[in-house]
Amino acid sequence: MSKKAIIITVIGVIVGAIAGYVYYHYVGCASGTCAITSKPLNSTLYGALIGGLLFNLFVKENKNK
Repeated sequence: MSKKAIIITVIGVIVGAIAGYVYYHYVGCASGTCAITSKPLNSTLYGALIGGLLFNLFVKENKNK
């Protein structure tokens, strides 16, 4: 992976983590039985994972052989 690809993926992880925490804070789970949104750590880590994967889609790979 190039340096640019790593930077884009890390930005995605950060944006996803922030989005996951914001989702927990404003939507969350009132009963506490939801697996992802019942705790802020779970929601933040899940958001970071999804953000990293989503932003990684925008990385272009060189196809030089």
